Amino acid sequence: MNASEMGFVVANEALSASGEREVSDLLQKLIDENPNRTIYLPDGKYVLSKPILTPAHPEKSVSLKLSKYAVIQASRDWKSDEALIRMGAKHFANDIQTNGSNYSLEGGIIDGMGVSNGVSIDGGRETVIKDVSIKHTKIGLHIKTGANNRSSDADIYGVNIIGNGKIDSVGVLIEGFDNTLSNMRIADVQFGVILKSAGNMLRSIHPLYTCAYEDYQNSCGFWDFAGNNWYDFCYSDHFGISYRNAENVSSIYHNCFCMWYAPKGDKHTVFRADGKFLSSVTNLKVGFHEEFRNNVVLSEEIPGGAGVFENLYVSKKDFISTAHESHLRGAMHSLADM
Repeated sequence: MNASEMGFVVANEALSASGEREVSDLLQKLIDENPNRTIYLPDGKYVLSKPILTPAHPEKSVSLKLSKYAVIQASRDWKSDEALIRMGAKHFANDIQTNGSNYSLEGGIIDGMGVSNGVSIDGGRETVIKDVSIKHTKIGLHIKTGANNRSSDADIYGVNIIGNGKIDSVGVLIEGFDNTLSNMRIADVQFGVILKSAGNMLRSIHPLYTCAYEDYQNSCGFWDFAGNNWYDFCYSDHFGISYRNAENVSSIYHNCFCMWYAPKGDKHTVFRADGKFLSSVTNLKVGFHEEFRNNVVLSEEIPGGAGVFENLYVSKKDFISTAHESHLRGAMHSLADM
């Protein structure tokens, strides 16, 4: 593909992709001076010492398109608490009527070098992030409170995230409402996905615990603080807690899965409810480690919730807690007998 013939603004015609010098101001200038254009970054390394802000206003917005091996990387003297790429972080707007509202980030590698966050969505509507690899970050993807009455309305798919492996690392943090996330893999984080908003749809999201086992018991694949979220074929892989609901949280879980491949920690918990268990869970499959006996389907802080497990499948039926039994609808199935 000849990017110039496609009408794209080619970044390395204005700034170096050698990785030998910092290019934050040059890349920001390129964005600010090319409204309603696709800015293309060819293969190479683009080092940033401060965040890059893209406009949310439709008349000023740009789309960033990275070649497969284009790397946007935090410099060694990075000091900001914000992400490398802050989408919609300037010229705020709540406007889907004007052409240009559908801005995006596509392709390439965003490397936080263990010290920065990766990508944030700060404002705007119709934001798309796709086919991006986010690596070595404190927070991989942060969807902030949206422009439309706190609704961010973002679409995220084909994004893979590797955290920095530290105890406070997060794969995805969602604060804005009404987002759709699909086909994502997350590793090297203490918390896979944290949801502080409602109306989100998560489909085929796979966080995998690959950190050191410091505070493993509180590691969590999916932590829902808000409720009214939908999970479809989401897979929590080896976290101390697979799915955690804050008090008074009710969400929908369908065709989800969790498993443990090592006998680590004090116990392995499928669902933890910080109050009453109120969620609806159908067709959940659980793979407990064969050598580990401290397995818990449900840890419920306050008994008596109206939550339901329907068609629950477990590898073996030898776990300690029986809190889940009052929430079962129909029999619990053992995968070992099938």
